[in-house]
Amino acid sequence: MKKFLEEFKTFISRGNVMDMAVGVIIGGAFSNIVTSLVDDIINPILGIFGGINFDQLSVKLAGDATLNYGKFITAVINFLIMALIIFIIVKTLNKAAEKFSAPKEEEVPITKVCPFCKSEIPLEATRCPHCTSVLEEEK
Repeated sequence: MKKFLEEFKTFISRGNVMDMAVGVIIGGAFSNIVTSLVDDIINPILGIFGGINFDQLSVKLAGDATLNYGKFITAVINFLIMALIIFIIVKTLNKAAEKFSAPKEEEVPITKVCPFCKSEIPLEATRCPHCTSVLEEEK
């Protein structure tokens, strides 16, 4: 049991688990913001042009049962807006990271191609180990 608790402690204290937990908490809060954006701003604006509020769209089934497809439309709009915002944030962060990251050093080649047999050989080679051709030194 003690070994199990040690393994669990190691698992929980990894950076990935903590990052995921923070992401889930922020995602929940962000979801509320997007839901409010759709419910309080976008749906009323769409209601001006279309004359309806998506949340109120429904079809009466048998008895008291109703099919609230308007709430589903609102959920889809929430998802699309959230996906768009996350895409824009990730794209912006990637551009910023690329801009502020250290420039990549060019890799120095350590091999060359034999002009006779087209095999890859060490840069310092004077004779190709594959076709035994004598190689001229490059100037």
